[in-house]
Amino acid sequence: MKVILAKNSGFCVGVKSAVDTAMSLAPENTYILGEIIHNAVVVKAINDKGLKVVDRLEDIPDGATVVFRSHGVPENYYELCNKRNIKIVDCTCGFVRRTQKIVKEQCSLGKYVIIVGEPEHPEVTGLLGWCSPNAEVLNDCDEIPDKLRQKDLCVVCQTTFSAEKFEKIIKNIKKVCEKTVAVFKTICYTTIERQKEVEQLAKTCDAILVVGGLNSSNTNKLYELAKKHCGNVFRLSDADDLDYSRLNNFKSAGIVSGASTPDEQTREVLLKMAENTEVKATNPTMDDVVAKIDNESKFRKGQTVQATISEANDEGLQILLPFSKKEIALSKDELDCEEYKASDYAEKIGETIDLLVVELKPNLKLSQKMIKVLQQEEVLSAEIEGGKEFSVVCTGSNKGGLVAQMGTFSVFVPAKEIRPGFVKDMTKYVGKTLRLRALEVKRSGKKEIIASQRVILEEERQARDAARLEREEEFFASISVGDIVIGKVERATGFGAFVSVNGFDCLAHISDLSWTGAEAVTDVLEIGKTYDFLVLKIDKENRKVSIGYKQLQPQPWDLAEGKYNAGDVVHGKVVRIVPFGAFVEVEKGIDGLVHVSQISHERIETPATCLNVGDEVDAKIIAIDVEARKMNLSIKALLPEVEKKKRNTEESEEGSPRKTRAPRREEDELSTWSEGSITGTSLGDLLANAKKQ
Repeated sequence: MKVILAKNSGFCVGVKSAVDTAMSLAPENTYILGEIIHNAVVVKAINDKGLKVVDRLEDIPDGATVVFRSHGVPENYYELCNKRNIKIVDCTCGFVRRTQKIVKEQCSLGKYVIIVGEPEHPEVTGLLGWCSPNAEVLNDCDEIPDKLRQKDLCVVCQTTFSAEKFEKIIKNIKKVCEKTVAVFKTICYTTIERQKEVEQLAKTCDAILVVGGLNSSNTNKLYELAKKHCGNVFRLSDADDLDYSRLNNFKSAGIVSGASTPDEQTREVLLKMAENTEVKATNPTMDDVVAKIDNESKFRKGQTVQATISEANDEGLQILLPFSKKEIALSKDELDCEEYKASDYAEKIGETIDLLVVELKPNLKLSQKMIKVLQQEEVLSAEIEGGKEFSVVCTGSNKGGLVAQMGTFSVFVPAKEIRPGFVKDMTKYVGKTLRLRALEVKRSGKKEIIASQRVILEEERQARDAARLEREEEFFASISVGDIVIGKVERATGFGAFVSVNGFDCLAHISDLSWTGAEAVTDVLEIGKTYDFLVLKIDKENRKVSIGYKQLQPQPWDLAEGKYNAGDVVHGKVVRIVPFGAFVEVEKGIDGLVHVSQISHERIETPATCLNVGDEVDAKIIAIDVEARKMNLSIKALLPEVEKKKRNTEESEEGSPRKTRAPRREEDELSTWSEGSITGTSLGDLLANAKKQ
């Protein structure tokens, strides 16, 4: 009889991880919430180890340790455990975790969640705890409630559900629902592969043996699927459940096992078939089945096998594979240990270890440490498929985009997904770390992840913009014209300084930095330092705030009282000339007026005949009003009185007509000035002008 063992048999990654984790825990004060898997053999092993299985969270004492199995739990269980100081060992399958995230997000968006699956299955009850009350479970493809007609739906599926039945339910839902139906195919890919393989075996074999716990949902679905295509399907919970003589009349038999079925149970079934003398006598090819299992060429890459340690030496171990008497060398480099010591493993001779088939040719290569690597990778890939960000180093580029490697997965980033905008030179990314989010994960055939960095960068930009907008709204709500604020000078320009006030850039125009004027920002403020500023103007619509520094500083006139008094002599510069006089800058911000009558003892027509802008002069304060910001100056007060010569004779008698004054000679005009008494260049100019006349 030809016997075919399904390639996809035994523990899936999630179940194996959960079982291995549970078996590695110390039993003291450790509880498992529900059966770790639906398999009596494994449950017995858990109980024999001393781990306690409970059905309710309430049955676990405060401060204990709880194991959440691969099926997952409602969201609030995490908070409840935290409140009671219960340590969580979370073994939730990566595919289940992805579904939890989907239903939570979709529910928050207002979608009504439909979970396709078995209502009493622990995975389904756990999922309801992530999206209730806006959710319900569907298991019948023919009965779609009318109440779903007017709802926006999100449809997910139990990870171990029948793919065929799920497609029928989706088709019927879309017929009923008049609104949006968002479908997420959350069936575990290993479940789909198992179901396809069972269907193919059932079509080609005379008999099918389905091995696994009778309460295992995924195993029962394999059984139901096999029965559709084969009339001789046998359901076995263990090797003793079948009278193997019933197989004598079949030319071929296929053996399949569920995701919660340990490899040991399947091996026991094979051994029972091999040990059946009647089968051997009438079907000598049954010996070939055992021989094929022992044949290295029949191992498949990526398969996990259990081997027995038979010897330990300095180079590594000698192991014995199942159903074989031939020993194989296992290098110490392939063992999962920090430091290999032959003496440590010598004590483990006779014990079994799990090994991964890494290579088939030219020689069979097995590894223990790669099992952990692939387990971690499988969980990570499921999380990545669920939207988790991951990082890789770019190893190359082509016309289409960037390439990288993550474990056994190749990673491809299309050119348009590298960053927002067009990337002209992709080679500059080679050797750089890329932050990515998966667009698609391919596990069949070539394992590949198609990913995007652009979506992450855009999300971060949007988050920054939203945060900035929120900060700005808070800023504008908390500030008013006239407020005094503290700001840090960030940068200087020709027209002013940009000052950070509570993280918002405000402008202090250069004209608002100093009462006496500033040619550059750094003449008044120092970059990086903080100062007090006055809010002058707020333009919320255009997101602008104007602030001033000088408005909080004393003006020069504020300090003038007592500093300048009538009678004081001051030195200054002529800054402007008007018809009635000249303004002299005594200091920055304080100007004094020299009336035209106070420039010279002689009468002059305009100040410009004696003074020029820029001339430096000495003058006497003849009046000052600090409050009115006024100062009157006199230049002539510092000039000596010159003896005036009469140019015209006048009649002394009363009533006599006044004689016309004769024109003054140039030498007479000059004689009225004493060169040694001239003060300031302006008076020098005056002398020069007099000589020209």
